[in-house]
Amino acid sequence: VQLQASGGGLVQAGGSLRLSCAASGRTFSGYTMGWFRQAPGKEREFVSTISWSADYTYYTNSVKGRFTISRDNAKNLVYLQMNSLKPEDTAVYYCAASPLRVSTVSREYNIWGQGTQVTVSS
Repeated sequence: VQLQASGGGLVQAGGSLRLSCAASGRTFSGYTMGWFRQAPGKEREFVSTISWSADYTYYTNSVKGRFTISRDNAKNLVYLQMNSLKPEDTAVYYCAASPLRVSTVSREYNIWGQGTQVTVSS
């Protein structure tokens, strides 16, 4: 499976973006999908995860109520809808796939996309 993230860009504070992650190569059947982000000078951090069947989602506290993760297994797509964006959301966002049921730990994800830049201006 290969992952391609897209949808990043420059947006003003309070604005919205929707990130997409397309899987190719073979089906990502059974994979938990996650979004992580890395700001300049900081370590990569967990943002959100969604189980294969989408019956479970989880968010880091700083994005709860503002971000929504979803997936379309028929199209091999995962989305991250980001609303009410803040300057502190500025980072490179990565999508990743894990064979575990759910995970918030980056080392448990074994497939990573290339990242898409999100910049939120104040």
